[in-house]
Amino acid sequence: MLHIVNKSPFQTSTLQSCLRIAQPGHALLLIEDAVYAATAGTQAEPYVRQACANLKVYALQPDMDARGVTDRLIEGVTRIDYGGFVDLTVEHHTSHSWL
Repeated sequence: MLHIVNKSPFQTSTLQSCLRIAQPGHALLLIEDAVYAATAGTQAEPYVRQACANLKVYALQPDMDARGVTDRLIEGVTRIDYGGFVDLTVEHHTSHSWL
């Protein structure tokens, strides 16, 4: 399953809810303001680092660029472009957008 989170971890608990439900082998894609969770030095960093142990974690590169956080990516998180986003949706038979 592909979990897609788009809300900032500093405004909602969406990411934490997602991580409680996600199972080993699932994938997590951070888009829009959720890419802040993939940046080092934030309160969300421990959650994302822990998620990397069980999930494949991705962050959308254009959204990171737009927010100026590209150079602060947490180790273990993979940057992807829009083509990679499409590839993830094709690779996973089901996806859940956490709104």
